Amino acid sequence: MSRIPTFDDVKTAAARLDGHAVKTPLLRSDVIDAHVGKQVWFKAECLQKKNAFKYRGAFNRLSSMSAEERARGVVAYSSGNHAQGVSCAAKELGVDAIIVMPTDAPKVKIDGVLADGATIVSYDRLTESREAIAAEIAKRDGRTIVPSYDDPFIIAGQGTIGIELAQAEQSLDAFITCLGGGGMCAGISLALGELSPHTVIFGAEPTHYNDHQLSLRSGERVKITSTPPTLCDAIMTPQPGELTWPINSKSLNDVFTVTDAECLNAMKVAYEELGVILEPGGAAAMAAVLGRNLPDNIETVAVVLSGGNVDPSILERALNAH
Repeated sequence: MSRIPTFDDVKTAAARLDGHAVKTPLLRSDVIDAHVGKQVWFKAECLQKKNAFKYRGAFNRLSSMSAEERARGVVAYSSGNHAQGVSCAAKELGVDAIIVMPTDAPKVKIDGVLADGATIVSYDRLTESREAIAAEIAKRDGRTIVPSYDDPFIIAGQGTIGIELAQAEQSLDAFITCLGGGGMCAGISLALGELSPHTVIFGAEPTHYNDHQLSLRSGERVKITSTPPTLCDAIMTPQPGELTWPINSKSLNDVFTVTDAECLNAMKVAYEELGVILEPGGAAAMAAVLGRNLPDNIETVAVVLSGGNVDPSILERALNAH
């Protein structure tokens, strides 16, 4: 199934996830509102199972598999949050999981995968292809590959965030999300496009991984060839997805870029004002809002805090930042 998903797929995913995924809260702060000059609601997916939104898509994908497919197991590739989402869903559904992870993945994410009983196959992200490794494992074992974003079940699962946003009492002028491969943005776009069509959608991505921004401006998928280091390991994707881009190219009003320093500052503000722990990539959308990037005519905005799996040293660096 490699078709572009629809809102009906998001509704089906919501039914599958009911009773499994956490319906995460909306948080706010008078201090942040005053700084930004808008009413800001934060969708705390950092409080989701495994501290990231990725559980939603992973559970939807695995729970849609046949008994025969589940018996053969799954293989996924990820630097961490999708890896943990898959390992958690696999544990809950009794599915054997192999996760292909880079050698430089944050220790907190590696530990989270191992704690669920999944097997990790390590690779060097500079010299090896995680897709090729996963494909070989899938061929060898007959496993199902679970992509991190370019899969209709994954996109639909992440879109359940949008249903929850639309069902909240607040009327939202805008919504802003972190952008990696674009799966969460695509899923939420499907939901809000149906349930809250007046809500304008924005994205945020790392300065040197601005593939969505470049793609939106050029009108076609752009691939970034240079891959400098960034603290935002969760969203350092070089190109929008084949399935996510047709949705996001229509739904995104604009895309903002944020620096590592801005993400560290957002982590500090989130900790002090909202009482939640974020990782740099999970703070990108918040960083964009704190930078006052949104147009003046937007009065109410929802921001996804997409992940909170951060190594202690990075968190300490954020909290000590000036």
